[in-house]
Amino acid sequence: MQGQHRFTLTQLLSFILLPVVNLSILTVQSQNLPPARYDGFVYENRQGDLNSILVEAFFDPVCPDSRDSWPPLKEALKHYGSRVWLVVHLLPLPYHDNAYVSCRALHIANTLNSSFTFPLLEEFFKHQEKFYNAKTSNLSKTSVVEEIVKFATVVVGNSYSSAFESGFNDRQTDLKTRVSFKYSTSRGVFGTPFFFVNGFVLPDAGSPLDYNGWRSIIDPLIGAKSSQSINVPHFI
Repeated sequence: MQGQHRFTLTQLLSFILLPVVNLSILTVQSQNLPPARYDGFVYENRQGDLNSILVEAFFDPVCPDSRDSWPPLKEALKHYGSRVWLVVHLLPLPYHDNAYVSCRALHIANTLNSSFTFPLLEEFFKHQEKFYNAKTSNLSKTSVVEEIVKFATVVVGNSYSSAFESGFNDRQTDLKTRVSFKYSTSRGVFGTPFFFVNGFVLPDAGSPLDYNGWRSIIDPLIGAKSSQSINVPHFI
């Protein structure tokens, strides 16, 4: 009888590891594929090429430092024109109660019409106090969404009000907002604002950068590109 209850080492390991292997398979299968498009919003549809300088900004629409960093960056972009292009990524910070729903609103706006995205972002920056924690502490999540729909309608227009409200019931806008969060954290971003230039993170993360600061960073890069274009021989 005792011999009938003996198991080989291989059998014992199979009993132990089989649930673990099955769990791993389920975990892999449950993970989403990479998103269909690269995360972020291109400013003014000014998409550059390998010869232009790429700035990536990570913002939270209800973050005061993100708000303060936008005007000098916008001024710098105007100064450099096509030589510099910007992609904005959204990182809803967990200690801002309405950050996620605000970021989702921007994804909805971008889905309806990409020309709405940056005007709505600027509207959030201009009036973000409306959505600070203390101002909405007595409001339900549904009430906050209703307030944001009304708020966004000022930018997108009354004709889009119904579509904008429906966007909060669209699973895709939720997934896009999650992708933005996951993408930000995958780049090591832990606060806002956060800036990368040509793929390299700038120092003093989480603090606004003034116009002169942007000039001090980008001017040498523009000069280096000009020098390279002069010194590199052209072959026919």
